[in-house]
Amino acid sequence: MADNADFFVRFWGVRGSIACPGDAWARYGGNTSCLEVRCGQRVLIFDGGTGLRVLGKQLQTETPIDADIFFTHTHLDHIGGVPFFLPLFEQQNRLNLWAGHLNCGKGPGEEMTLEAVFRKMMAKPLFPVPVDVFKANINYRDFKVGETLTPRPGITIRTAKLEHPDDATGYRVEFGGRSICYVTDTEHKLGERNPNVVELVRNADIFIYDCTYTDEEFPRFVKWGHSTWEEGTRIADAANAKTLVIFHHDPSHDDATMDRIGAAAARQRPGTLVAREGMILRP
Repeated sequence: MADNADFFVRFWGVRGSIACPGDAWARYGGNTSCLEVRCGQRVLIFDGGTGLRVLGKQLQTETPIDADIFFTHTHLDHIGGVPFFLPLFEQQNRLNLWAGHLNCGKGPGEEMTLEAVFRKMMAKPLFPVPVDVFKANINYRDFKVGETLTPRPGITIRTAKLEHPDDATGYRVEFGGRSICYVTDTEHKLGERNPNVVELVRNADIFIYDCTYTDEEFPRFVKWGHSTWEEGTRIADAANAKTLVIFHHDPSHDDATMDRIGAAAARQRPGTLVAREGMILRP
């Protein structure tokens, strides 16, 4: 693939924990985590929160669809859109579903596959139809976090373990000499930079980070598995990352709160952005 091929990320869901409908969340968006990354003609999707449903409607104009979906983890706010993703219901589509967190740190008998997770979610009494309702050609690709993936020619994806209950995976997409990093649902230790994250995002062009809380709020939520926008700036500086993108907005942070966070972050690290639904960024 030529170095000048288009490479961008589009945000379809930027919220964490639970979707937030309503006027107070309209400008930044209320859907939970979902990103679309285009590497030339290739479609990569990261996480399947409620934003995945909206993305699916858009992708229906491009059938047949041949895409890869990478999950950071399988908490509900990151997979809740999967049963409503229209491309899964069309026989002509091919979808590879990837996850690397499910066996991370698990003992014998505790291993699980991504397919097993979806079969549990889409089963009585939680959901009225099973995964067998999907007609697309689905390939489940379980990997071990820390592996480097080559899902398509010219695309390299590096992975790293994140600090989150039940584990999570951070991703770095490299294409045409540029990079987009997606690091969400991870908790930092006070006064320390997570070396896994720093190395993953070193010299990255775009660094999307779990900024659920502020430093002031953080002590009330230790062990919840999330970080702060201030820590995002510290990691970005330590790793010489270029553009930091504040992501995984707490449901209690309405548009007015995100305006204040964005202004403070831009003062502390000029060029920092706050993710909004529909926003497109190119490295």
